[in-house]
Amino acid sequence: MPIQVLADELISQIAAGEVIERPASVVKELVENALDAGARRIEVELERGGIGSIRVRDDGAGIAAAEIALALTRHATSKISSLDDLEKVATLGFRGEALPSIASVSRLSLTSRPVDSAHAWSVQVRDGAVGLPAPAAHPAGTAVEVRDLFFNVPARRKFLRTEQTEFQHVVRMLERLALSRFEVGFSLVHNGRQVWSLPPADSPAERLARVAAICGDEFAAHVIELRHDIENLRLSGWLALPTFSRSQSDLQFAFLNGRFVRDKLLGSAARLAYRDVLFHGRFPAYLLYLELDPAMVDVNAHPQKLEVRFRDSHRIHDFVFRTVERALAETRPTAASAGSAPLDWLSGSVRLDAARTPGFGAGTANQARFALPEARQSAPYAGADGLHAGLRDTVQEEPAAAAPLGYAIAQLHGVYILAQSADGLVLVDMHAAHERVTYERMKGLLSGRVAQQRLLVPEILKVGAAAADAAEAHAGEFAALGFEVARLAPGELALRGIPSSLVGRDPSAIVHDVLSDLLEQGHSRRVEESINHLLATMACHAAVRARRSLSLPEMNALLREMEGTDRADQCNHGRPTWVRLSLADLDRLFLRGR
Repeated sequence: MPIQVLADELISQIAAGEVIERPASVVKELVENALDAGARRIEVELERGGIGSIRVRDDGAGIAAAEIALALTRHATSKISSLDDLEKVATLGFRGEALPSIASVSRLSLTSRPVDSAHAWSVQVRDGAVGLPAPAAHPAGTAVEVRDLFFNVPARRKFLRTEQTEFQHVVRMLERLALSRFEVGFSLVHNGRQVWSLPPADSPAERLARVAAICGDEFAAHVIELRHDIENLRLSGWLALPTFSRSQSDLQFAFLNGRFVRDKLLGSAARLAYRDVLFHGRFPAYLLYLELDPAMVDVNAHPQKLEVRFRDSHRIHDFVFRTVERALAETRPTAASAGSAPLDWLSGSVRLDAARTPGFGAGTANQARFALPEARQSAPYAGADGLHAGLRDTVQEEPAAAAPLGYAIAQLHGVYILAQSADGLVLVDMHAAHERVTYERMKGLLSGRVAQQRLLVPEILKVGAAAADAAEAHAGEFAALGFEVARLAPGELALRGIPSSLVGRDPSAIVHDVLSDLLEQGHSRRVEESINHLLATMACHAAVRARRSLSLPEMNALLREMEGTDRADQCNHGRPTWVRLSLADLDRLFLRGR
């Protein structure tokens, strides 16, 4: 065929293919327009999962009569007017393609009334032709109705799923939008039946109530509220405790300046922050709200604006990682905590793989020295009276209220410590607890001190030219980590020195991994991860083993160490370390007072 200019209608349908995949895409674009218009209340009505019709009504600023037809023209928008505006976008939409793209694959009606207008105006689009505006009755705000989606593009329509599936996609989309703007009320009606209604949430309690309505009551009951800002960066939200880990990443929400995004950099930072406290194969749950200067991020990297590009990705990654990690470091025993076991630990429905957990159920072989006063061997069983008399002398050495984990009264089967607290009893896995205490102590000793060992014979690494450029550009960072890397040729590096802590491992593989990260993300934590993995292994082997008899002073010393150790709720492998049974729990178990 000869080169020719495509028809406007075909151009709009091609554009629609980039942003309109299904009814949920239409809802997203229309609701985002309503949010940009300052709406405080947004109502969404669907028929047949949105395939039949979609109606979005808001109480926002409205569209003037002279501009209502222009709003349906391609590349027409009130949100940007110059290149400077495009470089610091502060709105959800700015391309000016949403309405005309939707109109090109559906039958669309737009009715709007500004607050200061006497009446509303309405315009309709049929078969790609925009009709003339006509007066209409409508309250202040805007209503957009979309009917028969993809009626003129049968190839796209046949890829739609069942009505229920498409409806669920709309629900998920609206949930993300509702989590992005707490000050806005949302309602959803499907086939004439109200599905849910969320009032505006202005206070902290109301915001958490909305989180509970969308993410579940259990999530909202087991979160750490996060709020930290530095210079022009602010991170807030909710982090689920490690006890609320998931089998999939379905409860991970990240918002950037009020926009829901799926960003690998933010996901990587959160995953790394949780790495020391989650059982392997489990996923964290969180809601993160990152706010920064719009000039620091490019939101025009994806047609649906789900992916972004940061100007300084290393700084953003480090800020998010450090902030989340610092918050999770506070997951240690407190008087208000119920423990670190899974939420349904008492029912026994959660099974952790003992075979893959070093130290779990280990025998007496290779017993490590416990870095506390020596344990006295247990005396032969002397009957209940003798046992109780001995406990009376040791339990109340100090008031139990002074310590969240209370004070030890016995050791169970050489594996668990039984302690009495102010309001009940506490069970502690002594190996898991000591493993965490030892690991954190090792990290503290190593912090800021990276000794280097030079290699007698430099190791030659064959890399690509781009990787060699990255190694040369980041030579200072390599040196700070204990590596001495020099460039010999366009695609060749010489490794002359390595961190002493990595002697005996494969440093060249770590260098290759670091270079891959630098090329893809502009930063890397491979060395830190490798060192921490080594320390975790050392801590596991150094921790007190099961079947080791401990004295009461030793057990109490471990409990006090736990209370002052970061991340003491979990061992290095993410296993829980302790659990509490309050007197109320015990009364309920034994039906006391009934």
